Amino acid sequence: MAQGTIKIKLVRSPIATPEKHKRIVRALGLRRLNQVVERPDTPVFRGMVAKIPHLVAVVEEGSSR
Repeated sequence: MAQGTIKIKLVRSPIATPEKHKRIVRALGLRRLNQVVERPDTPVFRGMVAKIPHLVAVVEEGSSR
């Protein structure tokens, strides 16, 4: 997936998480639970997702949900 896009979904609430995790969620553009955003597949965004794997999920491209 070189220079493609990834879809990131917020699956858990960041309410009771450290402030740093909340800032990462907001920087990804996520505001609501189950919201899906599409971002470039770069090491920057992959690293952000890697910091909060308990809050987000990478949605497969073929998935309709």
